[in-house]
Amino acid sequence: MHSNPDEAAIRKLLMDAKRIAVVGLSPRPHRDSNRIARYLQEHGYEVVPVYPREDEILGQKVYRSVQDVPGTVDLVNVFRRSEHLPPVFDDFLASDAPAVWTQLGCVDEEGAARAGGAGRTVVMNRCIMVEHARLLGSR
Repeated sequence: MHSNPDEAAIRKLLMDAKRIAVVGLSPRPHRDSNRIARYLQEHGYEVVPVYPREDEILGQKVYRSVQDVPGTVDLVNVFRRSEHLPPVFDDFLASDAPAVWTQLGCVDEEGAARAGGAGRTVVMNRCIMVEHARLLGSR
């Protein structure tokens, strides 16, 4: 069973990340993925949308996969239901991103084990906005 990093490691991950690919970032403002991505932008992160449709979301160019994103991605934040996570983990593992974060209720034990075995950081079943606010406040 996957065990998330401790609080200090999560704080460091959030402090060190500059560019976050958000998989499943909806163009609809009322959706959690959009609201949380806006929060991340407001707190200084560069948000890179990964979505199967749309050309632009939140003023940013949209990519179809994490592997398609040019340049460095520090963290992959995932808004996909658990049953859709295996291909997301495949995409993440085929990229150079060092860490992946799945939102509340999103769990893929096998994907987390593969990512952990590849030396990648995995935070699962946690809300990045809640954790950022709790650990870093208004930084």
